[in-house]
Amino acid sequence: MAKSTEPKTETITETENYLAWKAVEPDGETTYHLELNNVTLHFFQEEWVEFLELVRQLK
Repeated sequence: MAKSTEPKTETITETENYLAWKAVEPDGETTYHLELNNVTLHFFQEEWVEFLELVRQLK
């Protein structure tokens, strides 16, 4: 069986206007994505962890 070249995606959470999802790439790397209206932000694992730390400090 051939190895898939498509990433495996999973929705983390979503609201009416926003979406957070992750993709596990065929090489095993996980990337994270935030869709905020017409802007999409892409993060590698290390960047995502740092971003979550930043958001937690906003409280």
